[in-house]
Amino acid sequence: MANISIGKAWEEAVSFITREAALLFPVALLFVALPGLIVQEMTPPELQAWFAQPKVDAIPVMPPGFALAMLLGIVIIWFGSLALFALALRPGISVGEALRLSFARLPVLIGTALLVVAAIVAFVVLIALLGAVFSLASQQAAAVMGLLLGTAAVVIIFFVSVRLVLLNPVVIDTRAGVIESLRRAWSLTRGHFWRLLGFLLIVMLLSTLVGTAAQVIVGLLGGLLAGPEGARLAGGIAGAAVSAVIQVYLLVMLARLYRQASAD
Repeated sequence: MANISIGKAWEEAVSFITREAALLFPVALLFVALPGLIVQEMTPPELQAWFAQPKVDAIPVMPPGFALAMLLGIVIIWFGSLALFALALRPGISVGEALRLSFARLPVLIGTALLVVAAIVAFVVLIALLGAVFSLASQQAAAVMGLLLGTAAVVIIFFVSVRLVLLNPVVIDTRAGVIESLRRAWSLTRGHFWRLLGFLLIVMLLSTLVGTAAQVIVGLLGGLLAGPEGARLAGGIAGAAVSAVIQVYLLVMLARLYRQASAD
């Protein structure tokens, strides 16, 4: 098991991004920030409120075509992320070559996502069946068991997400198929869970704080110039831009951590 160093990955990422910013940021803005902003603008306010506080018994009706647009946006973001990993993992590669490689490997990433989603759905169905069985015996027992099973499901999904955090670099850097890519990504993070978890939590916290600050400040300026609608749009654009910058640093760092973890 190879050692990984977050500090070393950060130093290498800063150095690489400083040199290759002209390649990385346009790709991030076009294929990561822009699709996310478009989907955000298409999302109705009531659906945004539900995403913030999901309630099983109060799911709002999605507008026609919204689900398809959201899926398309996610696929484009995956495509852009793979291209960024290609640029980070193969110094000297052109943007065009990175995009072509990303397009060629995108079906593998989609296949891994479908397989993981299928496993999660099967797990959730199993939990629902267990809850139904306990409800036959006692409503109180069913409520307690439902809470325990729900908590266990969240913990397991979170654990799997951290263990597969190096999946994208595995997909773009190898010719492995769906199963082998998942197996490889899982093995690379063995023994590094807590370190990767801490790193991801810091990035999430930083992204939330900086993104919110940018949205508020730029939104206020937009509101002064163009009213409430201008404030919302300006805040959304600022948030998307900040997200793109943070994504570049995150993905390049993950690429460096992948190189460290896969070193023999």
